[in-house]
Amino acid sequence: MDFSQDHFALFDLPRRYAQDKSELERLYHEVLARVHPDKHAHLGDAQRRLAMQWATRVNEAYQTLRRPLSRAQYLLQLAGVDVEKARSMPAEFLMQQMEWRQAVAEMSEAGAVAELEKLHRRLKQEMEEQYKRLQSQLDAAGDASFHAAADTVRQLMFQEKLLGEIDDALEATEA
Repeated sequence: MDFSQDHFALFDLPRRYAQDKSELERLYHEVLARVHPDKHAHLGDAQRRLAMQWATRVNEAYQTLRRPLSRAQYLLQLAGVDVEKARSMPAEFLMQQMEWRQAVAEMSEAGAVAELEKLHRRLKQEMEEQYKRLQSQLDAAGDASFHAAADTVRQLMFQEKLLGEIDDALEATEA
């Protein structure tokens, strides 16, 4: 195995956003079975350390590729696009995020579980649309598509964080 391989090559997958989850999982278990340290326990220290490094690398690659947002970030990284690079976000989007965060705080304080659940569903639906757009942007390729995808990823990062805040609020109100 070659440590310079990207995560997709490690699993012999095409370098694209759209992936078959069950195929990725099957390939993960197949590759992990070949490199797992237990399989190399009878070898010398150097080979056992190498097997441990490979198992770590395989786990890291799998964790990155199995989650849509991290897979998108990784694809953009491979394309040389810095997602963290400051580009202005649409003011309308930022205002909506601020309003939703304030609403979550108010709903949480009031113990408004039904309203929190409704906002959760609305945000999930919006994010599903964002993820569909992201797939089109990433799998279309080209610099313009990658930069548009980076903008979408930044928005999804905000939304994922907000979704986590809603989940935390729901958990707190139900406790």
